[in-house]
Amino acid sequence: MTVLSTTNLTKRFGKFTALDGVNLEVNEGEIFGFIGPNGAGKSTTIRVLLGILKATEGETKIFGKDPWRDAVEIHKNIAYVPGDVNLWPNLTGGEVIDLFVKLRGGNNKSKREELIKKFDLDPSKKCRTYSKGNRQKVALVAAFASDAELYILDEPTSGLDPLMEQVFQKCVMNIKKEGKSVLLSSHILSEVEKLCDRVGIIRQGKLIETGTLSELRHLTRTNLFVETKEQISSLTEWKGVHHIEEKDKGMSFQVDSEEMDNVMKYITQYGIVKLESAPPKLEDLFMRHYEDEDKTVETGAGGVS
Repeated sequence: MTVLSTTNLTKRFGKFTALDGVNLEVNEGEIFGFIGPNGAGKSTTIRVLLGILKATEGETKIFGKDPWRDAVEIHKNIAYVPGDVNLWPNLTGGEVIDLFVKLRGGNNKSKREELIKKFDLDPSKKCRTYSKGNRQKVALVAAFASDAELYILDEPTSGLDPLMEQVFQKCVMNIKKEGKSVLLSSHILSEVEKLCDRVGIIRQGKLIETGTLSELRHLTRTNLFVETKEQISSLTEWKGVHHIEEKDKGMSFQVDSEEMDNVMKYITQYGIVKLESAPPKLEDLFMRHYEDEDKTVETGAGGVS
C-alpha cells in the first residue's frame, strides 16, 4: 500500500523553480532514502509534504489525503524530525518530549524512558542549555516514542556523534519491523545504504534516479587492485575502466559493472597474482551522477568532450 506519493510536484518561488516535476512514492513498511546535496530540493519537498508550503503544481498525497488541505488530520499519524531543531528554551527536554508525544495521542512512559536512556539524554535540563546534538536527541526521542505510521526524517543525525548515529539506525530498523514507513532525507550516504530499501537522488529540483540499491548499483563502479606476473598494457584504452593508478607492484582502478567480465578476461592473460575487490557503494553512484552531469555541462557550454 502506498503511504506517501507526489505526482509532478513543482514548487516555484518567483522565477526560481525549487522543485521540477518530482515523482516520489513511499510504501507501507518501507524506508525510502531521499538524497542529494544541500540546496537540491530535499527540504522544500518535505515542507510541501508537511503542509507548510503549498505546491505550485502537481499532486501530493499522504494516507490518501492532501497535506495542504488535511494537514491536521495527517499530522496525527506523522512523526517529523528536522535537521536543525528549535525548542522552547524555558521547558526541559522531558517536558518537550511529553508535549510532542501527547499531541499525537500517545503516552507510553516505558518506551519514553527506554529511548531517553538509549540516547543518553538528561531530560531534566532546560532546552536553552542543550547543544545541537542534544536538541536532536530530544526530537528523535519524541518521534520514536510516538505511535506514528509515517516518520519523516530530514537530516535527523545532524550533530550526533557516531555512537548515537548507531542508536538512531537501530531505532529506525525497529519501527520498520513494526510495519511503519520512513522517508529519510540525508547526505550521509553510508547511513542511507545501511537503512534504505529504495533510494531517490534529487539534484537541482529534479529526481534524477530512483530504485532499489541493487537496481541502482548497475550504474556504479567496482574498485579493483590487481597484481600480475607481467605488466598490464593498454588498460586505459578499455571501455568501462576509470581512475587507473600504479600502486606498489600492481595497479588500482575502477570498472563499470557491465564491463567487468570483459576487463577480467583481458587481465587474466597477464597472470593474476593478487586481486582485491571492493563492492560498489551508493557514494560511487552519487558521485558518478555529478561527474556525468559536469561533463554534460562542459560539453554544452564549451564543446569539450
